[in-house]
Amino acid sequence: MARPPMPGTICCMRYKVDLRAIQAPLKERYREDPSSARVVTEARTAASDLDDPRHCAVAPVDFPELVIRAGLHPAAGGAGDAPCSGDILAAALAICEETTLRSVAANLGIELRSVDVDVRIHWDFRGTMATDREAQIGATGIEMKTRVRLAEGVDPERASRLLRSAERYCSTLQTLRTGVSDVSTDFAIDD
Repeated sequence: MARPPMPGTICCMRYKVDLRAIQAPLKERYREDPSSARVVTEARTAASDLDDPRHCAVAPVDFPELVIRAGLHPAAGGAGDAPCSGDILAAALAICEETTLRSVAANLGIELRSVDVDVRIHWDFRGTMATDREAQIGATGIEMKTRVRLAEGVDPERASRLLRSAERYCSTLQTLRTGVSDVSTDFAIDD
């Protein structure tokens, strides 16, 4: 009897959709009208107990039923009973890498046997906790390890192209690498 795949590992995947056919008209539209390629993703806070300073809830605007309960990391006094923003950032990077890898594989006609993406983000809480004004506030390093098993017989050059393209086109990875030049904030006290 075969062993089941590890949780989070996709095994022996057969493509259920023709992604190339779905993406072709989108790519054509983006070439003809570059402004149509610009989209905004958005999340908003969701109702939560304001008497609890360690937890909050947010939801993607396009998926309001998907409420994400989150909290402070234990290194900042959190209870450790909900993911912190760093956990969610790591998950966002893992999601982006895996979906990018899957879509590139589908477009190249490469059958995946398994995919495992592991993201680790390093933090120094001295900055966040205001105990050292010289310490960086935010992530100090990111490690992403992607391991892929392919169906037998895949040309090594195509396999290499798959990995290069998955890294190049992972938008979350590229955003973290290059930063965002236009970040605006608007903090205000409402009456």
